[in-house]
Amino acid sequence: MIIEQIQIGGFEIFCYILGDTQTGEGIVVDPGGPADLILERGRDRGVKTIKLIVNTHSHVDHTMGNRSMHEATDAPIAIHVDEASALANPNMAMLGMFGAEPSPPASMLLKDGERLTFGNESVEVIHTPGHSPGGICLYFPGYVLTGDTLFVQGVGRTDLPGGSYEIMQSSIRNRLFTLPGDTIVLPGHNYGPTPTSTIQREKDENPFV
Repeated sequence: MIIEQIQIGGFEIFCYILGDTQTGEGIVVDPGGPADLILERGRDRGVKTIKLIVNTHSHVDHTMGNRSMHEATDAPIAIHVDEASALANPNMAMLGMFGAEPSPPASMLLKDGERLTFGNESVEVIHTPGHSPGGICLYFPGYVLTGDTLFVQGVGRTDLPGGSYEIMQSSIRNRLFTLPGDTIVLPGHNYGPTPTSTIQREKDENPFV
């Protein structure tokens, strides 16, 4: 599988492109910036067609590229069912702070355990509430995209509307830390000492869990 980690914007956001090497079909996860930059990186790696735009949650820093990405690719926007209302009704002050346009509403509502397919590849949706009610991670053997649930040596904040420290701890311990220890963690922000980690390393060293 093609995996491209792209740091974008002033908040060290990680956007991801996942793609199938045989068909050139892929998905964009958390487009936090202009579509042209992200799509160029994808084309450089062989991703020719974007099938789906996936948001791990609805916060503006992860969704502010949705509109331009949708306009550039005509790909539908997917988000967990518990996050769809927040995406469709954004906090206007947050949009203003980021200088962002509101996202189009999601046309694909995700649930725990669902599989998203692109070409000959697929990823599994893992519902990991806590940072937000409908936060998700995306898992495929060897890798997990953790959004703002789990960072390298850190965890997502829980003081925003819908956040819960207790629920997020449960999501990390009972959903993510049960994955194989050598699973590579691909976080939603570059906040740690390295851009990636492993599940075992976070179990052993993360001071917040």
